[in-house]
Amino acid sequence: MREGTGRISLWRPELSSVTVSVLTAFYLLALTNWSFWSKGWRYLEGRPTTFASIAIGVACLYVALCVAVSLKYVMKPLFMALILASASGAWFMDRFGVIIDIEMIRNAAETNSAEAGHLITPGFVLHMLAYGLLPCLLLVWVKVRHRPFFGKVRGNLAVIAPALVLALVAGLSHARVYASAARAHHDWFETLNPFVPLVTAVQFAAGQSVDANVVAAPLGTDAKVADAPLGERKPRLMIVVAGETARADNFSLGGYGRDTNPELAKKDILYFPDTTSCGTATAVSLPCMFSVYTRSEYTHRKGLSTENLLDVLSHAGVDVEWWDNNTGDKEIAKRVKAQSLIKDGNPAYCAKGECRDQVLLDALDARIGSIDKDTVLVLHQIGSHGPAYYERYPEEYRRFTPECRSAEFSDCTKEEIVNAYDNTIAYTDHILASVIDRLEKQQDRLDVSMLYMSDHGESLGELGLYLHGAPYMIAPSEQTHVPFVLWLGKDAKAAYSASCLADETKAPQSHDNLFHSVLGMMRVQTNVRDPALDLLSPCRLGAIS
Repeated sequence: MREGTGRISLWRPELSSVTVSVLTAFYLLALTNWSFWSKGWRYLEGRPTTFASIAIGVACLYVALCVAVSLKYVMKPLFMALILASASGAWFMDRFGVIIDIEMIRNAAETNSAEAGHLITPGFVLHMLAYGLLPCLLLVWVKVRHRPFFGKVRGNLAVIAPALVLALVAGLSHARVYASAARAHHDWFETLNPFVPLVTAVQFAAGQSVDANVVAAPLGTDAKVADAPLGERKPRLMIVVAGETARADNFSLGGYGRDTNPELAKKDILYFPDTTSCGTATAVSLPCMFSVYTRSEYTHRKGLSTENLLDVLSHAGVDVEWWDNNTGDKEIAKRVKAQSLIKDGNPAYCAKGECRDQVLLDALDARIGSIDKDTVLVLHQIGSHGPAYYERYPEEYRRFTPECRSAEFSDCTKEEIVNAYDNTIAYTDHILASVIDRLEKQQDRLDVSMLYMSDHGESLGELGLYLHGAPYMIAPSEQTHVPFVLWLGKDAKAAYSASCLADETKAPQSHDNLFHSVLGMMRVQTNVRDPALDLLSPCRLGAIS
């Protein structure tokens, strides 16, 4: 510090804009790109020369980019933003193995504060302080020396031009190897932090502005219930339970070694063990499940621009309601009656903006006695949503112990994480069995059924991955293999061949079947229903006419 004019000034190192740019580029590469470097070493099969070549090439590109934007009044705020974004991205990519693609960003954008709060752990805060805030403070502290404009242009080009040439030479020197590795491992360059995630974020933002003006085109306006009128038959009640983050691998109904489905195992259900999801995150899978499009046809824009299953049921005169105990309906229920059950939930199982799934049973108890016409109720679970698995079930469902009691996986062993997750599956088993119990009591006056499908699965450490949201092309089966349960009441079951239904459980199924199967079970006749995708259609005793 110096005294002279009555003011005390703190000594600050002075560096040229090029030096600061190069140091920032190397910081981003060296300390926030562990996922990229580790994947590269593995995918290049430990070839040191090839690895060194791509390291040089990528480093030169980073240097060229940082030097190119080293404008006075711009570089410090921009570099600070890059450092913070890079530090944040590194935490989730390195810790959970996630890929920050458009669908991952969409999922994050559509989450709520309670869900986001589980990811803002003490470990994350410390990481951001060390890898984000501290280097930003150092950047603020340093005094940057800028040349006059034309001198700056010459000086910057003297760095940028050779850096780009060297990057080109490095890239061409092993181009075939890089191209082969990138084709075989699509996740490699998607982890290049922060530039690839930032470009993806810009693409997402650009798409959002277009999505905001999309109007859903009518679908199935010819729909009608092809059955005897009410009064000559019982009203039909179907409950569709949209599960959350349940993976089929941990359902004992499908052969899992632990008894995670003791209550459903006692019910007369149909379990479809070979079922695949439309996506690996709620923002994709949920609207795809209820859309007319198959997974191969579905896009986010198509989902927004076309009415869905709930609309078609409404056109047929069926009462439709969406009850949400999660992060929202993703605009599926935009044109039908929808309610969030979290706000006014019982404090015995609701806190901090989240509720356990008992809230769905309470709502069902309050509603079921007044149903007197054909009705479909959609129950959107919070299910097994992580990382705070331990908050998804009550004390009496701590069956597998010791379990992870933290949203910070580094505090727990893999066994503890799996134990907590299995407890969530056991609690979902209880919720589904309880729904069936309530439907069974209404069979004298209602024709009842229940269909349960999870939206996607979950990784629990396999291949170093946790949670979900991996790009579908490279997603492990743990994230795409989902449980599917169907229960038919006595009247509903009488409409089908029992032996045929048993055979159907042996065939592969998917989210593609939901739209058409629900229409078939509700006896809705419409040109948009595809009997080939109605998994119960081959077993129906009599056609929908």
